[in-house]
Amino acid sequence: MGWYAEQVLPRIVNVACGAEVARPLRRRVCAGLHGEVVEIGFGTGHNVPFYPPAVTGVAAVEPSDVGWRLARDRVLASPVPVRRAGLDGQSLPFEDDTFDTALSTWTLCTIPDAVAALRELRRTLRPGGTLHFVEHGLAPAEDEGVRRWQRRLEPVNKRLLGGCHLTRSTVGMLTAAGFVITALDVFYEEGAPKPLAAASLGTALSP
Repeated sequence: MGWYAEQVLPRIVNVACGAEVARPLRRRVCAGLHGEVVEIGFGTGHNVPFYPPAVTGVAAVEPSDVGWRLARDRVLASPVPVRRAGLDGQSLPFEDDTFDTALSTWTLCTIPDAVAALRELRRTLRPGGTLHFVEHGLAPAEDEGVRRWQRRLEPVNKRLLGGCHLTRSTVGMLTAAGFVITALDVFYEEGAPKPLAAASLGTALSP
């Protein structure tokens, strides 16, 4: 990675992902997490204040050293033990059947092989464990005009935002990895143009 990706982008993401409009979505997606949790794309720790009391520990998978440093105050303030425990969501350094629940927030858009990362989550979740997710991606099929803009904007978006895709199907990736979706809300996030704001929030079961 170059200087921009290593030093600048994590700071941009820290500010953007700390937006007030995202807080209700973080609260919703974290509801129901319990036991030992693996969070991929931990970023700068904006989910930490929303971990429920039922969470006993969090293994944070985050490749960026700058991002982890920016998360320091949130991690230290957390009543839940949080440890940095991996760098690559596509290759998790955990035994099979380790975690009770998993969390991914606005992460699958940037992982080079997102389906591989989801398969790794399935491997490390105990049978019956759940993945809680909120992701942006491909707009609904009925909004073909939005999809056209997503295809136009994606090359620039990937260059500016660390490989962030706009046209990935969250549902498609989850099912390809073997998850069973148990709850799903599809909507446009407030405060952003529709091509950048198509979102899916829900839970998926690891059979």
